[in-house]
Amino acid sequence: MTQFKKIVLAYSGGLDTSVILKWLKNEYHCEVVAYAAELGQGKELAGIEAKAMATGASQVFVDDLRDEFVSDYVFPMFRGNAIYEGTYLLGTSIARPLIAKRQIEIARQVGADAVAHGSTGKGNDQVRFELTYHAMEPGITVIAPWRTWDLNSREKLINYARENDIPIPVTKEKPYSSDRNLLHISFEGGVLEDPWNEPPEDMFVMSVSPEQAPDQPLYVEIDFRAGDPVAIDGKFLAPGALLQKLNDLGGSNGIGRVDLVENRFVGMKSRGVYETPGGTILYHAHRALESITMDREVMFLRDSLVPEYARMIYNGFWFAPERLAMQAFIDHSQQNVTGTVRLKLYKGNCIVVGRKSPQTLYYPELATFEEDTVYNQQDAEGFIKLNALRLKAQSILGSSRKVD
Repeated sequence: MTQFKKIVLAYSGGLDTSVILKWLKNEYHCEVVAYAAELGQGKELAGIEAKAMATGASQVFVDDLRDEFVSDYVFPMFRGNAIYEGTYLLGTSIARPLIAKRQIEIARQVGADAVAHGSTGKGNDQVRFELTYHAMEPGITVIAPWRTWDLNSREKLINYARENDIPIPVTKEKPYSSDRNLLHISFEGGVLEDPWNEPPEDMFVMSVSPEQAPDQPLYVEIDFRAGDPVAIDGKFLAPGALLQKLNDLGGSNGIGRVDLVENRFVGMKSRGVYETPGGTILYHAHRALESITMDREVMFLRDSLVPEYARMIYNGFWFAPERLAMQAFIDHSQQNVTGTVRLKLYKGNCIVVGRKSPQTLYYPELATFEEDTVYNQQDAEGFIKLNALRLKAQSILGSSRKVD
C-alpha cells in the first residue's frame, strides 16, 4: 500500500466522512487533516472540530466560505439561468468546485501529498471533486474509499461507526442522507430510493409545506445590478446574507420543493428531493428582469446554451476552459440586466407581478394596442411576404413534382 505523509480529507461530520477519517488512520497510519467548508449548513457544523479530533484528525480546518460561495459560484451560475433537466437548480453541484479548490489550498499549506473525499463510486460528486483536484494540482494523489473498501452499504457504515465509537447523525430507521448549503438541501437514499414513495413531511428542513404556509401572500422586491441581486426591499445585503434572507422568505411560504429523478453523469438514474427556496425566487426574478432588458437575439443565443452550461456544472467542469468561455459570454449578456422585480410569494407559488429597469427595452408606444405614431402596421405585410417566400416556393415546387 502506498505510504503518505499527510492526507487532507473533505470532512462533513456525517456518516461517510466520519467513518472515512477513522478508516484512513487505520489503513494508512499517517496524519489525517480534516477540512470542513462552512457553506450554510447551520447547526450541522456545531462541534465538528472536537468530533474530528476525537475521531483521529491531527488538525482541523473549518473555513467560512459562505460569501465566496454565493458571490463567485451561485451568482455567476444564476446569471446563466442554469437549470439541469428543466428542474434542478444545481445546489449540490455548484458547491463541490469551491470545496475542492479550498481543499487543495489546504493540502499545499500543510504539505499533504494526498486528498480524500467521501463520495461514492456511483455518484456525481466523485467526478466534481476530482476534476477540480486535477485542474488545481495535477500531481496530487486522490483517495476515494468508496471505490476500494468493503464497507459498501449504509448498514455496514453504521456498524463500523458503532464498533469504532464514532457518533453519527444517521440511524437505520432514518437512513436517507442529506447535503446542505446556502442554496439548498438535498435528500437521497433510504425511503426515497423508491420513486413511488412520497417524501415524509418531517424530512424537510428549509421550508414549510404549501398547505401550512400563510394564507396571505407576501410581496418582495429584489434589486439587480448587471445580473446579480444586491438588495431586498431596498435593503442592500452581502451575498450570503441576501440568499439567506430569500431562503427565509421563500421557505416560510412553502417555495422551492422539488422531487425528481435525474440522470447522473455516471449513467444511472437517481431520485432526489431538494429544497431551494431562495434560489427558486432568484431564478424567477432574474428571468423576469431579463425579459425587459435583454436583446431578443442575445437572449435566444444564451438560452440555447443553458442546457449545455447546466450540464457542465452538473458534471463537474466548473474550472474547464469551455465553462469559462461560456461564462464570459453569459456575463457580457448581463451588462444591462439592472433593475427591480416584484414578486408575490403564496403557498408554494413564486409569481412575478412587476418589473422595471433604467435599461429597459420595453417600449410602451410600440407595444400598445391603442393608437400610436411610431409603428406603421403596413410594414408587416412585406415582412410576412419575405418570411413566407421559402414556404410558398416549397409548396409550389413540391406540388409540381408529384407523380401520379
